[in-house]
Amino acid sequence: MGYLGHLVESGLASLYRIVGELPSLSRPMYETIHTGQPASRHGIVANSIVRLSDQPNIFTIVKDSGLVTAAAAYFWYSELYNRAPYDRINDREVDDVSLPIQHGRFYTEDEYPDLELFASAAMLVRRFSPDYLLVHPMGMDYAGETHGADSSQYRNHAVDQDAWLAPLLMEWMGLGYAIIVTGDHGINSDGAHGGPASDQREVPLFLILPGLAGQGHTGQTVSHRQIAPTILKLLSLPIPVTMDKPPLV
Repeated sequence: MGYLGHLVESGLASLYRIVGELPSLSRPMYETIHTGQPASRHGIVANSIVRLSDQPNIFTIVKDSGLVTAAAAYFWYSELYNRAPYDRINDREVDDVSLPIQHGRFYTEDEYPDLELFASAAMLVRRFSPDYLLVHPMGMDYAGETHGADSSQYRNHAVDQDAWLAPLLMEWMGLGYAIIVTGDHGINSDGAHGGPASDQREVPLFLILPGLAGQGHTGQTVSHRQIAPTILKLLSLPIPVTMDKPPLV
């Protein structure tokens, strides 16, 4: 991802390594990232568990503080924070200030084009100026599970994502947004994830802070559980005691 690498090399971003929580599966990690808790505490221990989060989480805390939330994301996020089970007609596009994800644009197909997803995210920024926006493409996961991590399709999709993100990151940085780019899990050469092997759980975390110099390659290993308290601190919101890992800033 050359543009993100450029930001790191130019001192405009900080790069960390995450050794992800287990299991290295999507829905458990969505909840870990947004609650700061391990799966054994938040209870979303498998992708098959379909229910609303019952823990303090970023979306609910931000909404309850009177700020604006938004997401362009896979429908499992709607099931975790808005309504479960997901209704692919009623829940696909949501603009409802009473919901934790107030402005949502959701998709159900794993092969949904990342370029379209990024356009939905950019529209949400321009239309609603959210205080917290989740941008969640599925393309890397789909390419990895279909072709494996050691494939041209997987590597080239990372190149494409970087090129699609670059102009949007420029726009959002200009608007004063703090930006975190990371992943919920890795993938192995068999196209699988869920276990403890390094290729399934290690992912990068890029942190871009408005008006502040980055630290470049930090060499630091951090946790998915630090993301939620970091976001709340950046928004000057109280961090619940359940988010017991230190923020990155």
